[in-house]
Amino acid sequence: MLEVQNIHQFYGGSHILRGVSLTAPAGQVTVLLGRNGVGKTTLLKSLMGLVPVKSGSVTLQGRDLTMAQPYERAAAGVGYVPQGREIFARLSVEDNLRMGLATRPGGTPIPPELFELFPVLQQMLQRRGGDLSGGQQQQLAIARALAAQPRVLILDEPTEGIQPSIIKDIGRVIRQLADVGLQGQRMAVLLCEQYYDFAEELADQYLVMERGEVIASGPGSEMQAKNIRQLVAI
Repeated sequence: MLEVQNIHQFYGGSHILRGVSLTAPAGQVTVLLGRNGVGKTTLLKSLMGLVPVKSGSVTLQGRDLTMAQPYERAAAGVGYVPQGREIFARLSVEDNLRMGLATRPGGTPIPPELFELFPVLQQMLQRRGGDLSGGQQQQLAIARALAAQPRVLILDEPTEGIQPSIIKDIGRVIRQLADVGLQGQRMAVLLCEQYYDFAEELADQYLVMERGEVIASGPGSEMQAKNIRQLVAI
């Protein structure tokens, strides 16, 4: 589904991403791990076109998106949930969700499946986003990214600052999106996560970054045997 080949990225004179490659297949959760400051968020922003890459390629179902603008990537089927959620605090929940439909024709309805995934959002449609709890805001941010029914969902630390009950709900949704998707179309999920147990439970495959490079990868079922927890411990 999503294929990244040999990406290099610089900030000023600093070489941030050093030949990063990965594949995120449909129907699988690909987990991206690593200590703080190793380039994980920069990689995700590069995949979304928020920061440019010096070299390498990003393709989605064979379509080259390397030079595409963020809105073009969104229209092509890349959904992105940034670290910190970045919802529109002064807009209602409903309007936040409609912002996720910006790449769709006018009048496109909010997919009802979003309220099946996150029932609390239907109860709070007219409440301002800034009035929601942190966990509810995270659910809103994920639902906003899903509104356009993307083929790939990129999540940057969705459990950060979230209460355990909502972490469990988010995990359930991520698994469902990979296994079933929306309207029967399974998604590729790329999950960047610091909460190791959450990541290991969901991982179909994993990658570990250090100093801008991928230093380990493999099936999620092998994470315990290969002691990946110790590799990413702070």
